[in-house]
Amino acid sequence: MDDQHNMAALKSSDWYTEVYEKENPLVTVCVPTYNRSSLLVNRSLQSIINQTYKNLEIIVVGDHCTDNTEQLVTGLADPRIRFENLPQRGQYPSEPHQRWLVAGSIPSNRALDMASGDFITHLDDDDEFVLDRIEKLVDFAKKTRADFIFHPFLCEVYPGHWNTNYAEALECNRVTTSAIFYHKCFKHVHWDPTCYLWSEPGDWNRIRRMVALGVLSARHPESLTKHYKEGGNSNV
Repeated sequence: MDDQHNMAALKSSDWYTEVYEKENPLVTVCVPTYNRSSLLVNRSLQSIINQTYKNLEIIVVGDHCTDNTEQLVTGLADPRIRFENLPQRGQYPSEPHQRWLVAGSIPSNRALDMASGDFITHLDDDDEFVLDRIEKLVDFAKKTRADFIFHPFLCEVYPGHWNTNYAEALECNRVTTSAIFYHKCFKHVHWDPTCYLWSEPGDWNRIRRMVALGVLSARHPESLTKHYKEGGNSNV
């Protein structure tokens, strides 16, 4: 209850409301990665760099990458990109399904700590945004004054064939981290690396806790993210 009261007080502050008045609020895109440099640079980051909305902060955090990720990211020479490689790999359970539930939570939390945007969004290192996604979501946030936006996304069934997850509601398996966009007031809500103990996916565990704090949510009707089958979780 204290957290809810604190959030309510925060939402009445100028710090909270001013982001909706800015002409071009800063948007932070957080990208956790592990040894998938080619997909990261050629698909994920290209879809961010080429967004029609340009006022971006792109934070890429390696889960102790041992390949050429840093070299390729640096080679993009985009001043909006910040890269950090963690000095050691996150500690995840060894059982495959449990590992899938929470892998990537450690670099994701570090990216959140580094974020300074008015709004925050995320992208897996093997997926991509539609090129006007962020422009549309910034406009939608200003119009609705929502502090948590979610939207449908495309899921690859097999190469070249896609199904749409229509994200009809904020429920497990209907929303995903790469298809949400939210106010900076929620950046303190970190991933819980232990939520596998309750057989709960890390992305849904985090979204559920954000909802419990009192989000003003809105659903954007368009599919704005493409989730590829080949990659799965970026840190498995």
